[in-house]
Amino acid sequence: MEFVLLLYLLIINAAGCLLMLLDKRRAIKNRWRIPEATLMGVAAVGGSLGVLLGMRLFRHKTRHPKFYLGVPALLVLHLALLGWLIWQNYL
Repeated sequence: MEFVLLLYLLIINAAGCLLMLLDKRRAIKNRWRIPEATLMGVAAVGGSLGVLLGMRLFRHKTRHPKFYLGVPALLVLHLALLGWLIWQNYL
């Protein structure tokens, strides 16, 4: 169970960071963009750390309140959930 969760979190966070990079590059080139709902959706299903890292590394979406407030809030929620799971001995 722990291995599957860790693998999932690694993949979803890597995907979140990669999506931020791709969207930044597309924004620079005035090309079709990745919808904000997709970026926030990845953050919501466990990729908040990766999306936040992508925001910081690539300086992308840092002026949008939905992102600079929402993604850290999701990260706090995810960390609290992870802490609760550990405390309850589910992990």
